[in-house]
Amino acid sequence: MTTDFVKIERPAQIHLFFKALSDYKNDNGFLPKPWCENDSHSFVDYVRKVNEQMKGTGASVPSIDEKLAMLFASICSGQCSPVLSVIGSFAAQEVMKACSGKFTPLQQWMYFDAIECLSVNTDGCFFVSEDDAKSVGSRYDGQIAIFGHTFQERLKELKYFIVGSGAIGCELLKNFSLMGVGSGPSGKIIVTDMDLIERSNLNRQFLFRPWDIHKMKSLVASAAVKIINPELNIEAHENRVGPETENIYDDKFFENLDGVANALDNVEARTYVDRRCVYYRKPLLESGTLGTKGNVQVVIPYLTESYSSSQDPPEKSFPACTLKNFPYLIEHTLQWARDLFEGLFVHQSQAMSSFLQDPPGFLERTLSNQGNQPLETLETLKTNLLDKRPSNFEDCVTWARLLWQDLYSNTITQLLFNFPRDHITSTGSEFWSGTKRCPHPLEFDVQDPMHIEFIMAASNLRAECYSIPQCRNISKISEIVQNVMVPAFVPRSGVRIDVTEAEAQARSAAPMADTSRLEKLQKALRTFNNTTKLHINVIEFEKDDDTNFHMDFITAASNLRAENYEIPPADRLKSKLIAGKIIPAIATTTSLVAGLVCLELFKLVQGHKKLELFKNAYVDLALPFSSFYEPVAPVKSKYYDTEFSLWDRFELSGHMTLQDLVDYFKNNLKLNVTMLSQDVSMLYAFFMPEARRKERLAMTLKQLVETVSKRQIPPHVKALVFDVCCSDMNDEDVDVPYIRYELEPTK
Repeated sequence: MTTDFVKIERPAQIHLFFKALSDYKNDNGFLPKPWCENDSHSFVDYVRKVNEQMKGTGASVPSIDEKLAMLFASICSGQCSPVLSVIGSFAAQEVMKACSGKFTPLQQWMYFDAIECLSVNTDGCFFVSEDDAKSVGSRYDGQIAIFGHTFQERLKELKYFIVGSGAIGCELLKNFSLMGVGSGPSGKIIVTDMDLIERSNLNRQFLFRPWDIHKMKSLVASAAVKIINPELNIEAHENRVGPETENIYDDKFFENLDGVANALDNVEARTYVDRRCVYYRKPLLESGTLGTKGNVQVVIPYLTESYSSSQDPPEKSFPACTLKNFPYLIEHTLQWARDLFEGLFVHQSQAMSSFLQDPPGFLERTLSNQGNQPLETLETLKTNLLDKRPSNFEDCVTWARLLWQDLYSNTITQLLFNFPRDHITSTGSEFWSGTKRCPHPLEFDVQDPMHIEFIMAASNLRAECYSIPQCRNISKISEIVQNVMVPAFVPRSGVRIDVTEAEAQARSAAPMADTSRLEKLQKALRTFNNTTKLHINVIEFEKDDDTNFHMDFITAASNLRAENYEIPPADRLKSKLIAGKIIPAIATTTSLVAGLVCLELFKLVQGHKKLELFKNAYVDLALPFSSFYEPVAPVKSKYYDTEFSLWDRFELSGHMTLQDLVDYFKNNLKLNVTMLSQDVSMLYAFFMPEARRKERLAMTLKQLVETVSKRQIPPHVKALVFDVCCSDMNDEDVDVPYIRYELEPTK
């Protein structure tokens, strides 16, 4: 198997070296000494001899790469945890393949090398002196044999920030501790994670044990790696990294770092950390896994693009009309049930809570939305707060029973009224054919476990939303539900049902029709008086809590709909995997990407400046397959003869008014400032009224920001970022970098 297609001829050479190394060890009783030139030359003789012996077997090479052979001999007696992590991951996955019969096994030999991690001398060759590589009697001797003692001391003095201590975070912390990162007098590792340890984490996050459940991940992980390496200087935080913690992770914090390693599980957080690294010009080591797949990206100031410079294609989604009316797979009913949960409990609880906190502001924000969304939101809000607000648990059961009737009987009856079982299309074909399964309405049966499970989950979730005491007694709920009066349903003519995705999209994009109804809803909601001090609990989907009824509701809702359409049901575990969008995390993939990340860290510490020495990676242990490729250089833009990338900016400081800034650009850069903004505030624009422009031009930049944004600049903020639009002397718009303005120190 070829691990790196840039090194297509390398595996044959390395195969030869390992055979020669075996002969060398058998004859001499020891491996070549680290970076010993005599031993390396002697090893090359063994390689020549083995190559001669292998002629005619298909394992010989036409020409021996003697420089590579000497390099192999120089480092073969050493070891380092990142390479062990990579090779061990491949080996462990092959063991699992052999045991399970799942995935494609490795065929023949696989060789991996990362010699780009070594230091480069003035001649451009990889080199460490023999004296520097001698054993010093420390736990790092295996690593020193490869990189040298000087390099090891640099590793120990690193200050690194690890964001996240989940699966990848644990592996990074383990590798960092074994490598000695942050173990020197001035070195440090800072790790932060706001999550608690869950039982489901234990199968792949090996720093955690069963007795650590419900403890903070960062604290437990830090304590665990301190046991691995007591010399480690590590500081554990429990913070989310985001705009709300910029007073903690401020200028001083980032400026003292040597780099950042992401161990995150969502794009939003990755993008935020990426922006901070670009702003502070710090290298970022980014990685992620998805089952047996993994990726690594290294972001280096001025040398590569950032994480946010490229985007993945959007996730595949099911057509709306399929989910709503014509499901044919259990995945469709589960997605429908998940959407139902979000609509009934998450979005509605958020809307009610927001309205109760700030009624005028909520109405203003809602009315600014497009299409029928304002009408639908206010209709639902009025129903939940004024018309059908529950006062006790019995009301919640009644609501759940009527909801069941609407979802699994009335809606299906209406669908069959519009499109009977024998309905023929305009082309003469049967409507209910192909993937369209003809449904049937359900009859509620209190003795049916699935029916009563739906009622129990829905009523308890509604009760939680309204802060009503819950009831988990299934007998009592069964008794209440039998007394609910369910009105008879009569299908209506003229009800439109979307058959194609185009029809569904056209309906959602249709302009708002009933403005008079919207005005009545606004009036009713404006008169709402929360005299009873109603408190709404905002519900957020949590798949791992077996006591919160979330997965109970989704499983029951999905399986009842599956029964409507005669689709085989799914058990709770399968429902959780699909609805929770869980792709099982595998320890081997996590270990592999963490090892590859740490190899890139070696290169950063070496101070390599050539792009071709760094490697982004994509791997899939199932195939198995690996692809290593050069990071992409940052896109260059230009104004006049000045080139710039996302890493560049204008640096300004000192006492400065807006007029001073405009004059600086005009006189020094030959650029006319046409617009200037900070965050979401428009500070200056050429089309502003003259009086306002004149007023703002006289203000200092700090005063201008505080006046327009109507808030004080926080004490921890040492610099402001301005986005600027400019034109050249010919009045042509030109792209320019952003401005970083360093504030004057407060007296």
